[in-house]
Amino acid sequence: MIIRSLNRLDSLQVASKDRNDFVTDVDRQAEAEIIATIRKAYPDHAFHAEESGRSGDSPIEWIIDPLDGTTNFLHGFPTFCVSIACSQRGRLEHAVVYDPMRQEVFTASRGDGARLENRRIRVSKQRGLEGALIATGFPYRANLKHLDSYLGMLKSVMQQTAGIRRPGSAALDLAYVAAGRVDGFWEIGLAPWDTAAGTLLIQEAGGRVGTLSGGEYRQNGNIVAGSPRVYEALLELLAPHVQGELREE
Repeated sequence: MIIRSLNRLDSLQVASKDRNDFVTDVDRQAEAEIIATIRKAYPDHAFHAEESGRSGDSPIEWIIDPLDGTTNFLHGFPTFCVSIACSQRGRLEHAVVYDPMRQEVFTASRGDGARLENRRIRVSKQRGLEGALIATGFPYRANLKHLDSYLGMLKSVMQQTAGIRRPGSAALDLAYVAAGRVDGFWEIGLAPWDTAAGTLLIQEAGGRVGTLSGGEYRQNGNIVAGSPRVYEALLELLAPHVQGELREE
């Protein structure tokens, strides 16, 4: 559905949820299709989806982003994905991140490792920030209040690593951390549907996920992720810029 829609970008219905935050009829249709498909197999399960919100009452909940990277999609920029996670009583159990442009499927189940196209994947063996490739996302909407702090982080990371990438899809960035394509990632102000699948992918691939201050990441707010040594080094590098609300979130 998403790929077919690339041929009719000019005719898509686009609404603005907020400044620089868009939703298309493709987002809504893809989400409806995902939920309908899951409901056929699991009619009693609950859902937490980006466009339709929460529905159902069950200890098993599906966390869905039908199109992560909508701005990229609207421009025909080929970096976006579908992110689906399944949690039971708040604990992540299964994850899928699907890149329809590259036809790549990243999957993970708790205790069973992470895979790309059924091939086991691991985070990189990078030992520190020197030579590391780090992914990030820029602040937008309400998070622009942290722009100066973020720019300080960006400058520090630029000076200490081999490079920074900002593809524009947090869920895919996290999948790339799990696959060792990038060594680490950080971003301010994400939502559960952005990070739930990617969190489990990274943990099952041997990596670490936390907040900007190194606390437990609870699928909301600010995130740092990476291979174990890069994660620790990135936290230390970002620390001088993590003040006030950024430390609390």
